[in-house]
Amino acid sequence: MAGAGLRAAARRWLLCGGHGGPRAASSSPSCPGCGPPGPGAHCPGVPRSAPAQAPTSGADLSAHLWARYQDMRRLVHDLLPPEVCSLLNPAAIYANNEISLRDVEVYGFDYDYTLAQYADALHPEIFSTARDILIEHYKYPEGIRKYDYNPSFAIRGLHYDIQKSLLMKIDAFHYVQLGTAYRGLQPVPDEEVIELYGGTQHIPLYQMSGFYGKGPSIKQFMDIFSLPEMALLSCVVDYFLGHSLEFDQAHLYKDVTDAIRDVHVKGLMYQWIEQDMEKYILRGDETFAVLSRLVAHGKQLFLITNSPFSFVPFRKLDEKGSLQWDRITRLEKGKIYRQGNLFDFLRLTEWRGPRVLYFGDHLYSDLADLMLRHGWRTGAIIPELEREIRIINTEQYMHSLTWQQALTGLLERMQTYQDAESRQVLAAWMKERQELRCITKALFNAQFGSIFRTFHNPTYFSRRLVRFSDLYMASLSCLLNYRVDFTFYPRRTPLQHEAPLWMDQLCTGCMKTPFLGDMAHIR
Repeated sequence: MAGAGLRAAARRWLLCGGHGGPRAASSSPSCPGCGPPGPGAHCPGVPRSAPAQAPTSGADLSAHLWARYQDMRRLVHDLLPPEVCSLLNPAAIYANNEISLRDVEVYGFDYDYTLAQYADALHPEIFSTARDILIEHYKYPEGIRKYDYNPSFAIRGLHYDIQKSLLMKIDAFHYVQLGTAYRGLQPVPDEEVIELYGGTQHIPLYQMSGFYGKGPSIKQFMDIFSLPEMALLSCVVDYFLGHSLEFDQAHLYKDVTDAIRDVHVKGLMYQWIEQDMEKYILRGDETFAVLSRLVAHGKQLFLITNSPFSFVPFRKLDEKGSLQWDRITRLEKGKIYRQGNLFDFLRLTEWRGPRVLYFGDHLYSDLADLMLRHGWRTGAIIPELEREIRIINTEQYMHSLTWQQALTGLLERMQTYQDAESRQVLAAWMKERQELRCITKALFNAQFGSIFRTFHNPTYFSRRLVRFSDLYMASLSCLLNYRVDFTFYPRRTPLQHEAPLWMDQLCTGCMKTPFLGDMAHIR
């Protein structure tokens, strides 16, 4: 249905050359009406011998550019009928790598935010308790107590420059996304960000987080528990700056990190959860259904977690719950083991290679080593995925993104016109493109946008997600939508030189690939 509408619209565009009438003749080796794309360029499907009818005067060129703009506006409208939205399923599992569950014999799990999904109501508790620890134990100013947790401030995957007190979003190529740098709770002007990094948006590799997110001066916040940590860090910096108080950036960062850690280490968070499981635990029945189904199909299961043993509801170590000091030569089913290390675990179980599938929410500490060093299959639990997909499925997002793609294509093709009138048109398009980017970003988060995108580039977080996980999903319950022998096939992601069917190519009035139905999957 949606695909048929897209095919029909694209076919009309092909027949009309993008102008609503017969395809205009052109003697240049370019697509109809677009102007010369460069030496030697040629659009498949357009005869090289076609005569040219290109405007020459400035006023005519300006009118020509705006005509192309209006053509693209109409095309985008035709290509996106109402049913093209809501294409993505928030409960689906997405594959970075081909994997057959038929080959998986052993399933492993982290606990926090994997087996146990926590409600967002936990974050204000963590924030306020850590805030009070700073005041009462670290002797921070009493005025900090006025700050409450803001759930819409930060997103996962951000970087923090300790010496500059700068919280920011960085893309897969180590560039700061302008407009997403904050000191405290205030945005830092783009010009200042560029000046801070020596006249560039680029963060050098030696300053960036290392392979596991731990750099010398820039830290990356990778787990969901870091959301209240980023919020508290920003509030404390905001207080000191707002009251013109001098402070040591490194000490402040460490104090906040230690206060957040105390909430976990002292078991406070787990006490809250145990006291009100219904308030804080999500999808418990669904998780139980996943585990029951795997056991029923003969799969072996294990749990590895650093959560307190008393909190994880399984069998005790012995009758008294005490550690045993016998030498461990094998792991027994139904027993609980503390301490140890991954290498001993692998030696004792002999669980190696792709027959093991392990799920976790932290890309570095949960998944990276298991995939890269030991060849396990990995599944990333990304709770934010559900909300992001619901936004992607909206008509506002779909139209905004598709028009951005089209406008970008127009800018690329029309930049050959450099007379004064044409440059004014191109400048107006650039301004509109930037406004569209900001609107699209704000759909996800007003300060930082999507955790997966920095405008058109993947985020640093997204790049690591692809590198360290075979599969990713919003929760373990997504497994209930698939058979235990299901094979996941990743969607072929076009490389830049493979000329996928995108709006920027439609502006040329030609198609470079025959897969018109794939337009329904624009994201």
